[in-house]
Amino acid sequence: MFRRKNNSHNHQEKDSLPSELNVNELRSALGPLSELNLKYCNDACLRRYLEAREWNIEKAKKMLEESLKWRSVFKPEEIRWEEVAAEGETGKVYRANFYDREGRSVLILRPALQNTASLDNNIRHLVYLIENAILNLPEDQEQMSWLIDFTGWSLSTSVPIKSAKETAHILQNHYPERLAMAFLYNPPRIFEAFWKVVKLFLDPKTFQKVKFVYPKKKGSVELMQSLFDEDNLPIEFGGKAILKYNHEEFSKQMAQDDLKALNIWGLHEKAEKISLSNAKRSGAEVAPEPTCLAPPAS
Repeated sequence: MFRRKNNSHNHQEKDSLPSELNVNELRSALGPLSELNLKYCNDACLRRYLEAREWNIEKAKKMLEESLKWRSVFKPEEIRWEEVAAEGETGKVYRANFYDREGRSVLILRPALQNTASLDNNIRHLVYLIENAILNLPEDQEQMSWLIDFTGWSLSTSVPIKSAKETAHILQNHYPERLAMAFLYNPPRIFEAFWKVVKLFLDPKTFQKVKFVYPKKKGSVELMQSLFDEDNLPIEFGGKAILKYNHEEFSKQMAQDDLKALNIWGLHEKAEKISLSNAKRSGAEVAPEPTCLAPPAS
């Protein structure tokens, strides 16, 4: 795994006095929060919402309040893998077992492997994996990268426009500054028609993070090599790794991550119930997962 040191100027900017004053002002403007919302609204979270709204307190406050309402209904921190596992059977979306050179989690998306027609279930599956990518970020990193493989893609296998619109809305409005880059690898020419519609849903900042990558273009190859280690990068994205999605193994990893996530969010009773349920299935006695003291996946 490769990881570059963050630019010292960025550190100074994040830690500057004006930034801290804005964070404190936003926190005061929000008023009293529930215990769960307090975990979500840490200083790093507030900075992301402020950055997404050009450090405008009122706009950031409105955006964050809308996210808190969405989270109170959608409850992304409580989604368990077993609830969305059927959506992941083909490996259409999953978290890679490697990081990019910046130390960011990587989600691999293969839209041609779409296996269900339920918009709600597809969105819950994607939100679960976004939360999981955040859960597995190193302490010094806040963003993730998306690798989108267009092998076998056609208009007949593409996700509905409504699904693409909802995905863009959730990513931009409820996970601000979480996406570093989305690499659309070797999309067919026919994708241009689909893209013309999808890009209408993207705000300018998100649009700039979308990179079209073509294996026969020198600039594309150099971009991928600068951000990913060839030995980790799957051959489908111009790398050297042979990466085959194993649903059973991935499910085991997600089950472990579920326990970690519940403990991080302070949902210890639910974590204990899952541990006991797993013990009954295996016929063994296992102790509940120890409480994790890591910061929440905000």
